Amino acid sequence: MYRLIDGKKIAAEVKQEIALQVTQLKSAGKKVPHLAAILVGDNGSSQTYVANKVKDCEEVGFKSSVLKFGNDLKEADLLIHIANLNNDDDVDGFIVQLPLPAHISENKVIEAIDPEKDADGFHPVNLGRMMIGIPSYLPATPFGIIELIKRYKIETAGKNCVVIGRSNIVGRPVSILLSQKGMDASVTVVHSRTKNIESIIHNADIIISAIGSPLFVKAGMVKEGAVVIDVGTTRVSSPDTKSGFKLIGDVDFDNVAPKCSYITPVPGGVGPMTRVGLLLNTLTACMKKM
Repeated sequence: MYRLIDGKKIAAEVKQEIALQVTQLKSAGKKVPHLAAILVGDNGSSQTYVANKVKDCEEVGFKSSVLKFGNDLKEADLLIHIANLNNDDDVDGFIVQLPLPAHISENKVIEAIDPEKDADGFHPVNLGRMMIGIPSYLPATPFGIIELIKRYKIETAGKNCVVIGRSNIVGRPVSILLSQKGMDASVTVVHSRTKNIESIIHNADIIISAIGSPLFVKAGMVKEGAVVIDVGTTRVSSPDTKSGFKLIGDVDFDNVAPKCSYITPVPGGVGPMTRVGLLLNTLTACMKKM
């Protein structure tokens, strides 16, 4: 019988721990962490995500602020707003919500963020620090995945781990974190050009799927007792929900779950932990100033 990895439950626990630290800071008369977000355009998923981040900040006692702009915001103007946040001593961490409109370079935007305020952990300086194993602000989703693995006491040392997807946001960084000392997994990264991908996945003790391809991971790809962490969230139409849509993961949950020792649901698995990663990065940034 599989055990569900409950991201909502663990996220709530971590937020309680953060809230306690914020209460202690307040009692000592010290600064409360401030997380800011820049939202460009009218992407519905992005608007929901930023609204949830504001709610998270309220729950743990953080100060939060959101700068909202239309799709017609010029790249040069966005870079000015980023510079202003870089120079604002009250802001400890901030994010620029992705995706951005096509006329704005995401790479330019990411590189413009002060690495010491990089709550998303996307800046090349932080990725470089992570790569060589020195303290850094970790990308929020990999941060959340590692925290779930640790809190469920899932054994990683010497295990075969397959990461499906090679993005700079999830696949690459989580593969590095899992292979580092302390986690000690043997990691294989597979992607759309990988030959014999099904057989490689089938050998995995731990599968982390982050490709955004609905129901890609089938029961036949998963060996008995595997741990499956599903990062994928694809919005599909659904007549059964009030909103008219639902989120589907990369994993065919109903058929894969019976073969697993542990598995994350979608939604309610990795997603809540991604937002917790932002809070932890911001708390760390605030504490470093003290």
